[in-house]
Amino acid sequence: MAKVAFLGLGVMGFPMAGHLVKAGHEVTVYNRTGKKADDWVAKHKGKKAATAAAAVKGAEIVCACVGNDDDLRSIVHGDACAFAGMGKGVIFVDHTTASAIVARELDAEAKKRGFGFLDAPVSGGQAGAENGQLTIMVGGDAGSFTKAEPVVKVYAKAVTHMGPAGSGQLTKMVNQICIAGLVQGLSEGLNFAAKAGLDTDKVLATISKGAAQSWQMENRWKTMAQGKFDFGFAVDWMRKDLGICLAEAKNNKARLPVAALIDQFYAQVQARGGRRWDTSSLIHLLAND
Repeated sequence: MAKVAFLGLGVMGFPMAGHLVKAGHEVTVYNRTGKKADDWVAKHKGKKAATAAAAVKGAEIVCACVGNDDDLRSIVHGDACAFAGMGKGVIFVDHTTASAIVARELDAEAKKRGFGFLDAPVSGGQAGAENGQLTIMVGGDAGSFTKAEPVVKVYAKAVTHMGPAGSGQLTKMVNQICIAGLVQGLSEGLNFAAKAGLDTDKVLATISKGAAQSWQMENRWKTMAQGKFDFGFAVDWMRKDLGICLAEAKNNKARLPVAALIDQFYAQVQARGGRRWDTSSLIHLLAND
């Protein structure tokens, strides 16, 4: 069992840190909003700290799951922040979906300080975090990965080392690009079935057994058809992720015409008041035009 610090207790981090306690690890948490840390301690019986630096003191593994590049930098840089409190040989595992640029930046800084850094974004959404069934794609040194893997496996169904620093974030970008296209395709198919007067239940029960099958189809089509979007991964976060993908594509010259279009569709969902709706809300633009 390891001594672990967990920084960031949002909809993902809160249950992820809880799984570590259940697995027998000694966990200290830090959250910028103290109420969430209090709630987490009340539920999971771990410890909390007033600063990130205090939380990581003595830890062997430090995990973080915050919002974006700026949030990540804000919890690692500074006298009261994580890098100031970490000792030699500690591994920092970043579960934030962020840019490959910040991953490489923090990896280089970690090396200077004598500890490891892994960019390890996750896929699986809130349900995956709560059920300990996340897919984790990891960039960084193989040695650091080997040391951290037994800890992060606690809340994952799959943990894969993808390559050097930034590789985890780049893989997550591929994931989001693929999901965007799948959700739009499913939205159009469901809307078409409804407009054609078909029995949607029968249609989806049939095609979900064939080549059209996907996780999105299996888990979201019923709520999409019902116009329910009050769960899962929020549109605001998907736009943040697609923005990262599009920025990276400018650097590597990859063409993302579909992802760019769907990003604009999500902007329209935001304009309709759907900033916190689930990403499956793309169908709202078709069913309510």
